[in-house]
Amino acid sequence: MKVNYKSLIAGALIAPFVMTSCIEETEPTNSVTQDQLGASSTAIEAAIGGIPSYMKKYHVWTSEAWDFGYPAQMLIRDFLTQDAFQPYNGYQHFWQGQQISLGLDAGYGFCQVTWYYYNLQVKAANDVVAAINPEGASDYMLNGLAQALAYRASTYLDMARYYEFLPNATTSGLVSEGHDVTNLTVPITDPTNPDIVADNNPRATRQQMFEFILNDLDNAAAYMQKAGIARSNKTLPDLGVVYGLKARLYMWVEDYPKAAEFARMAINASGATPLTRDEWFDPVNGFNTLSTPAWMWGLQMVKEDAAIGYSCWTSFVASEAQIGYAGRYHLWFTIDKSLYESIPDNDWRKLSWVAPADSPLSGQEVYSHPELFKGEIDPYASLKFRTGNADLSDFNVVMATAIPLMRVEEMYLIEAEATAHTNPTAGKQLLETFMKTYRYADYRCNATDTEGVVDQCFLQKRIELWGEGQTFFDVKRLNKSVTRDYPGTNWPDLCRFNTVGRPDWMNLPICEYEGDFNAGFRGYNNPDIGRQ
Repeated sequence: MKVNYKSLIAGALIAPFVMTSCIEETEPTNSVTQDQLGASSTAIEAAIGGIPSYMKKYHVWTSEAWDFGYPAQMLIRDFLTQDAFQPYNGYQHFWQGQQISLGLDAGYGFCQVTWYYYNLQVKAANDVVAAINPEGASDYMLNGLAQALAYRASTYLDMARYYEFLPNATTSGLVSEGHDVTNLTVPITDPTNPDIVADNNPRATRQQMFEFILNDLDNAAAYMQKAGIARSNKTLPDLGVVYGLKARLYMWVEDYPKAAEFARMAINASGATPLTRDEWFDPVNGFNTLSTPAWMWGLQMVKEDAAIGYSCWTSFVASEAQIGYAGRYHLWFTIDKSLYESIPDNDWRKLSWVAPADSPLSGQEVYSHPELFKGEIDPYASLKFRTGNADLSDFNVVMATAIPLMRVEEMYLIEAEATAHTNPTAGKQLLETFMKTYRYADYRCNATDTEGVVDQCFLQKRIELWGEGQTFFDVKRLNKSVTRDYPGTNWPDLCRFNTVGRPDWMNLPICEYEGDFNAGFRGYNNPDIGRQ
């Protein structure tokens, strides 16, 4: 469904949230106020726990089935690449992303939900940042502040990479108002900075945003080390996650030596180990639990979450979820055929998708319930993500799965790629060591030059992290083309776009409502990108 945001706003002029860079100044009716936070350690504790809870928020702005917080954003990012899509069969809910529709433009609801979600995620972190003074704070509070800073840094890093305008073959950074928006990210909000004027807050430059995020991560690491408190579960960031976020941050700004350094620090600090074949394909606990030793950080859906039902992560990604969109309506989470065919048959990860009937791998896939699904799920559909406890009938169990936010395998591949940018021989060795040790023993990287080794690292990241919302950022950073229209493609007709270099649609426009409340933003939005 295509929704114009103006029609949504027309009857909501007194909406409880204001979608602007000053979002932290509004007070949602379902959360504590800043005065309450300042007066109650219990309220602060609840606010800290509320940050990961907000990431699972159901119906952020609309009642659409694709509006379910951060997991929905992960899917949207994947559908904007070449690597993943859903077939069109009457139940497709993410079509505006994969079809590059007008819904992505600044005046439409699809665009607004993304902007709205991220700003309120920042607000959830800012509530805690504003309430805790690190001077004299208890170890517990200091650790809570560190976690809030890590969440804020992660959120802004996503936003910066989403919205930063980068050069491309089809649209100019010189917008109609006469301003050049190249390398502009998003307005920064920080309740501890009195110099930020909420109603005149321009988009931060790449350098300004980098320095802001780095400062948050530096402080988060220092406070965690000083507090010395182990996190209670993997839904909260720890020092290893902070280092992993630094690795992502340095990759974004192409400081590759630093990215490699912090990727290795993340590996060492996390103590995480890559998934084995058995762990990956576990029919009961495969890609649905935080207990795996490879996952550094994740979300955990529980039966009390409002999004436990049709509109949630598992419903859309688990092909065997008979009570979800994927399984019940055959809305398969599908891999691009050319990417699938780039995976050698001796790479066991290829069994993460249903093989076509003429493939030697056909019949070797691991199903949770082979008696029900073997031969019933379409070729190229995902088998990577499992239902909760391999259940098929109880919503409270089927959909109550964990969602990966950071896996240690990403750090190994960041280290290899980042190293390859300055030393292709060393980068190639790191890539081959990872692949031979953890994926398949006869892997060989035939490239020897920088571009070739980087491309091989990029390919392995696409395969390894497929469906986890990371590929978008690499395509945009590396200026990679998207090729959906080719002989034998399995992409739906309306989605068959090819680009030369990074797609213009990866420079997402900011919801135009921002300009109604923020004079510093007016005239500096990214161009619209919708195709239809």
